[in-house]
Amino acid sequence: MAELLEGLVIAHLGQGIAVEHQQKITLCQTLRRLETVAVGDRVLWTQSAPDQGRIEEILPRRSVLTRPSRNAKTRPVAANLDRVYVVFAVEPYCDFLLLDQYLAVCENHDIGAALVLNKTDLPQSAQIEKELRDYETLGYPLYRVSAKNASGLAELKLALKDQVSMLAGQSGVGKSSLTNAIIPDKDLKTNALSATTKHGRHTTTAATLYHLQGGGNLIDSPGVAIFGLAGLSEPQLAYGYREFQPLLDHCQFNDCRHLHDKGCAVRLAAEQGEISMTRYQRFLKLREKMPTAFV
Repeated sequence: MAELLEGLVIAHLGQGIAVEHQQKITLCQTLRRLETVAVGDRVLWTQSAPDQGRIEEILPRRSVLTRPSRNAKTRPVAANLDRVYVVFAVEPYCDFLLLDQYLAVCENHDIGAALVLNKTDLPQSAQIEKELRDYETLGYPLYRVSAKNASGLAELKLALKDQVSMLAGQSGVGKSSLTNAIIPDKDLKTNALSATTKHGRHTTTAATLYHLQGGGNLIDSPGVAIFGLAGLSEPQLAYGYREFQPLLDHCQFNDCRHLHDKGCAVRLAAEQGEISMTRYQRFLKLREKMPTAFV
C-alpha cells in the first residue's frame, strides 16, 4: 500500500484539489466515499504519479464554515478557521443585518469573529459609531483600516499572525484591496499555484489559502460574499446573538421564539435598554428570513 502523507488543502482547481506537502503542491482527486473537501482541511493522501495524488481521509476539523448548496443542503467553504474578519465600510452603506448574520454563524460554529471598518479615510457617521460601540461592548475586536492609504494595516496584520483567517463582507467594501495589501505577492503565489498544478489562474472555483509573510494563513474566497444562515435553527440564531446567550435560560418557556412570547427575557431586556434594541430588531428580521421561521 502506498505511503499515507499528511497534507494541507490550499485550493480547488477545476475537478482537482491542490494539496500542499513539504512546500510542494500536488493535484489530487478524492475517494468517492469522502465528504466534500474544504480549503484548510488537513488530509491524508497517497501519491499516484509524480505530480498527482489521491485524498484518502479528511482529518478531524476544529471548525468548518458552510454555505447554502442545492436541495436545501450545505457545503463546506473553509475548514479549521480560527477567525472570520467581517469587513464593512461607510460606502456602500454598512449592512448591519448582514454583519449580524456573519456573527451569528460564527458563534454557532465555534469560529472567532472580528470587525474591520475599511475606508476610514472617508467621513464616519455618528450612527455607525453608535452601532460599533455595541459590538465592542460585546467583546468583538474592531480594526479601523484604510486600504487606500494603508492606515491601520500593521495592527490588522499583527492580528492575523499565526492563525487561520478569512475576510468576509458585502460587495464594494474593499475586501479585495485589503487582501492584496495583506498579501502583496498574491498574484505571484496564484501564478505559482497554477504553474505547479498545470492549471490556468482562472480555474480556481472556490477558496484559496495563502501563507502570510509574518506567519499564519489567510483564506481568500471571492465567491463567499454571503455564507448564509444555512443549517441554523431558530434557537441557534438566537444563540448567535452573543448578548442573548445569558438570557435564553430565563425565558418563561423553553421554546420561546423571542417574538411576542409571554415572559421572554430577551425581549424584556431589549425594551428596558439592557441590550441593544436595534440588534434585537435585526434578529427579528433575520428570523423572518429563515425558511423554518413561523411568524
